[in-house]
Amino acid sequence: MPLPEAAIDVKTEPTVWVLTDGKAGDELQCLGVAERLTGAPIIRRVAPRKPFAWLMPRGPIDPREAPGKPGSPLSPPFPDIAIASGRRAVAYLRALKKVSNGATFTAFLKDPRTGTSAADLIWVAAHDRLRGDNVLVTATAPHRLTQEKLAAARAAPPPFITALPRPRVAVLVGGDSRHHRFTPADIDRLSAGLETLAKGGASLMGSPSRRTQPPLRQAVAAVFARHGGWWWDGTGENPFLALLAHADAILVTADSTNMLGEATATGRPVLIFEPSGGHAKIAALIGNLTKTGAAHPFRGKIEGEPYLPMDSTPVIADAIRRGWLRHRSAMGLEAGPGAGLAAS
Repeated sequence: MPLPEAAIDVKTEPTVWVLTDGKAGDELQCLGVAERLTGAPIIRRVAPRKPFAWLMPRGPIDPREAPGKPGSPLSPPFPDIAIASGRRAVAYLRALKKVSNGATFTAFLKDPRTGTSAADLIWVAAHDRLRGDNVLVTATAPHRLTQEKLAAARAAPPPFITALPRPRVAVLVGGDSRHHRFTPADIDRLSAGLETLAKGGASLMGSPSRRTQPPLRQAVAAVFARHGGWWWDGTGENPFLALLAHADAILVTADSTNMLGEATATGRPVLIFEPSGGHAKIAALIGNLTKTGAAHPFRGKIEGEPYLPMDSTPVIADAIRRGWLRHRSAMGLEAGPGAGLAAS
């Protein structure tokens, strides 16, 4: 008989797999949740060949990566929990559930496009349509940023930040994506807004991303140089955490929902610059953040006030942990992490 929830030991640390095709955005979200569950998540990456990749998420896994095959991402011992994301991972999560004889508790981040039966627990953002008894809905996406990391970064500001007078604005620049493109007009518009922001007394500090194309990178860097700002040139350690920890406001380009989620975890006003393009789901996310008062359209000035940090990651992790413990109890598995999950 399953244990009542009050009797569940929520401190038990499970073994956790992160299962993706290696896409950075998907893997980072999974790692953010997994790291709230265990200190040592195991990364497993799938790489289906054509035509199997074309048939996903509904088709079978690539037979070359089937359990028992050399180098299979589904090699035992199987985990207590598997957290997956991305279209190509859906079939593999399904196969893992089968080969573990149902013992592995499965979680999927974002809509799997195959319905609610894709995993034991599914997380979606509020702007997604999927709903169900096993679907958890939050306002923002999970990430690897924690309040502990922010506090540690605030306690040890790097010299380039202490040299900048307040207010400081962290400028996080993305680039062309599936739904957005930075046209020459967009680059000019962002540059002009940054000029106005700096002339209004704000100190600029920022960094590009892997997707930031050279014209955009160069235009933003030129504004920083004219106003004594600090722009990361790509050398040394990525300053992302320090920028967020010491910002009085954060300017984020709308092409990255992950960056939006990380920015709202700081509790600082978020200024959103929208390049050309867009998508209904991204628009809905921005609309929700705007309604809460966390986000504001970028108009060349700091707007908004501090608010309680918004962080869905621990909420998602806690739901997965509790779901796994109930699942373990219902299946009569032993108390130790990974118990009963080796290949039969």
